[in-house]
Amino acid sequence: MTEAQGLRVGIIGTGAIAKLHARAYRSIGYSIRVCTDVDATAGQRFASEHGAEFAPNHEELCRHPDIDFVDVCTLPNFRLEALRACAERRLPIQVQKPIATTLDIAREMIRVAKDAGILLGVVSQHRFDVSSEFLGRAVQAGRLGKLLQCDAYVKWYRSDDYYARPIKGRWDVEGGGALINQAIHQVDLLRWLVGPVDHVAAMWQIGARHRIESEDVLSAVLRYANGATGVLQASTALWPGYAERIELHGTRGTAVLTGDRLTTWDVRDDEGEPPPVAADVASGAADPMAIGIDAFERQFLDFGAAIAGGGTPRVTGEDGYQALEVVSAIYAACRSGERVSLSGSRRQVSQEPELDRP
Repeated sequence: MTEAQGLRVGIIGTGAIAKLHARAYRSIGYSIRVCTDVDATAGQRFASEHGAEFAPNHEELCRHPDIDFVDVCTLPNFRLEALRACAERRLPIQVQKPIATTLDIAREMIRVAKDAGILLGVVSQHRFDVSSEFLGRAVQAGRLGKLLQCDAYVKWYRSDDYYARPIKGRWDVEGGGALINQAIHQVDLLRWLVGPVDHVAAMWQIGARHRIESEDVLSAVLRYANGATGVLQASTALWPGYAERIELHGTRGTAVLTGDRLTTWDVRDDEGEPPPVAADVASGAADPMAIGIDAFERQFLDFGAAIAGGGTPRVTGEDGYQALEVVSAIYAACRSGERVSLSGSRRQVSQEPELDRP
């Protein structure tokens, strides 16, 4: 195994997110050795731009002798096939969020990775924002007191051009709309910062602004296992788009994440690490690519360190499953109009063994 700083990557899917990943890899000293794409012309162009080889399909990519892990940057309906190919070669794999379009596929991915003894990571780069890392430590230290209300607001806008491709917003391809594709980052952060969600109630608007078969406006109410309540709003229909927010309110005070920054820290009698409060934020509110790469770099270095050192990455397949579990429960609540409990499925997941280390 090579040292983490010199890891060699194979990329499946060469669209916009792959280009962003490539920038992060170049910055941290990883090299892209091979790529593939269903659009061969686009894939070959990407290969030329990054000094990589082009493979005709994902099976050939995973058989490449000169890669240390595979990065899947495709639409969400292509995950399990890539994982199975990696499992045959005992290659670690990380996938772009969401982990999958359904919980059944996500469970199978976790099982296949476990049986093969390979690492499965999910790109959830906002856990690696300086602001999120600080807030995680602060919550663990009890600086906000008992958490009472924990909310997320993702009031974004996407143009008609964004949804012009007929596959966008489809249940079978993307798993849904604004919640699973845009707001899942905030779902993941709430789950990570606050803890398990016990039950949800929700409603949505299907194609309120865009000609899609899934939701572009959604509102949910959450009850966490620790007793806190919360509101989650997700939309891609609200022009011109506003920076996403996470608000944590506790008995000792309030913290607000806006975009990738901590913008509010109002805590009584606070002591300890100074909060990194900032005003200018980066957000994909109107442009999916208007985000920085620093958090990606930190997550990729973390995944590389787990590969090189035989450890576990900070964001595993189980973490991806837990975020998708909340999303799936919210969708079920929207469909049924009834409150949906997560406690049964959460117990089932918690009984599964941890991933084996390579």
